[in-house]
Amino acid sequence: QVQLVESGGGLVQAGGSLRLSCAASGSIFSIQAMGWYRQAPGKQRELVVGITSGGRTNYADSVKGRFTISRDNAKNTVNLQMNSLKPEDTAVYYCNADVTTSQAIGIKRSNYWGQGTQVTVSS
Repeated sequence: QVQLVESGGGLVQAGGSLRLSCAASGSIFSIQAMGWYRQAPGKQRELVVGITSGGRTNYADSVKGRFTISRDNAKNTVNLQMNSLKPEDTAVYYCNADVTTSQAIGIKRSNYWGQGTQVTVSS
């Protein structure tokens, strides 16, 4: 089993910054793509940014130039630095990872979600 634990959410004024962190733990053989999604009230969950194990990134247009993703493959962590925050960035942010786990019968690849962390940006 794999757990993704997020931290770093909170309340910030528009124009401010927050840093989200996500740590993966468990019977991890390897982690492929990792990313951050968000879901605002009444809206569908959307991709904020993804990053491959090789460091290739894919940002949503709405956050390009303001958010920066980074990952540490040795520590199984991914971070999201959010600058110039806007009220429309308010949402629950979820960490996501494609993880290959070690099992008694071999290895298995599955997708995992964190529990989510609230980010609120006041105007």
